[in-house]
Amino acid sequence: MKYSKTLLVAASLCAAVSTVQAKQVMCVFDLVGKNGDVFNLMKDYQLAAKSWGADIELKVNQNEAVIAEDFKAGKCDGISVTGMRGRQFNNFTGSLDAIGAIPDLNLAVKIMQGLTSPNFAKHMTNGQYEVVGVIPVGDAFLMVNDRNINTVAKAAGKKIAVLDYDQAQKIMVQQIGAQAVSADVTNFGAKFNNGQVDIIGAPAAVFKPLELHKGLGSKGAIVNYPILQVTGNLIIRKDKFPEGFGQKSRDWVKGQLPRAFTILGKMKADIPAKYWMQVPAGDKPGYQKLMRESRISLTKQGVYNKQMMKLLWQFRCKNDPKNFECALQDENYK
Repeated sequence: MKYSKTLLVAASLCAAVSTVQAKQVMCVFDLVGKNGDVFNLMKDYQLAAKSWGADIELKVNQNEAVIAEDFKAGKCDGISVTGMRGRQFNNFTGSLDAIGAIPDLNLAVKIMQGLTSPNFAKHMTNGQYEVVGVIPVGDAFLMVNDRNINTVAKAAGKKIAVLDYDQAQKIMVQQIGAQAVSADVTNFGAKFNNGQVDIIGAPAAVFKPLELHKGLGSKGAIVNYPILQVTGNLIIRKDKFPEGFGQKSRDWVKGQLPRAFTILGKMKADIPAKYWMQVPAGDKPGYQKLMRESRISLTKQGVYNKQMMKLLWQFRCKNDPKNFECALQDENYK
């Protein structure tokens, strides 16, 4: 009898313990580490998440590849990574950074605000993974170590850093006849600064922390024509978080988008004017067509999500109905 009572007490204690929610570990990628803008934003997120029933522990890492692998291995319950890295967990949101798909940061913010609607909730989940927020990291610009590289033709034969896990970049570089040099977000800046590559694509947000002025030197320039939008993704394992957490998180992120837009605008404005190189208006349609053809090709290959490409085409044409591509139906996927 005493033995049975002991078992009952033990069982009730176990039941009580099991109802206590364990902390969720969220691994955060920030190039700068704990002093970075991303980590600071995530501290605000951590605080807000308490009201959604989560108790998040933040772990920062400057190596994004390690974060992604730890997430897959179950060492992280959630992650904050770039959209390119996040594409393996959700191809829909991971296609927001498609080449030339979002022409400016202002439109990017509008699109991200729209995606927080519950109507898109089904697209945010892929198996056990759920995207609980998409934030802008900014327009990506080509940075060249010689401002004479001012046309696509002149990029032929040049060395361009490409992120080794992004198939889209490799294909694009091959199309223009340049030489792809494998890199990742932890070393592409260093490769540009020490002359291993002639060209990189990067957002204004990393100009200062990666000291990219060293790579530009006295002859280089930043081509003031966005080639894509860099995004940040918050992704979780659904079963590790309270019911309904995802939508509450997306709603909170929506409220942060104007703040992010202002911060990113200031980062671009803080880059000295001497580094910027303007693209002649007559050259822009050519760049747009090149990026469009690449984007369509990559979508056919399954790199980009068709539903997202159709949605972005609709957004672009609503924003600029006179754009030549609005009369074309290539990206109006069924």
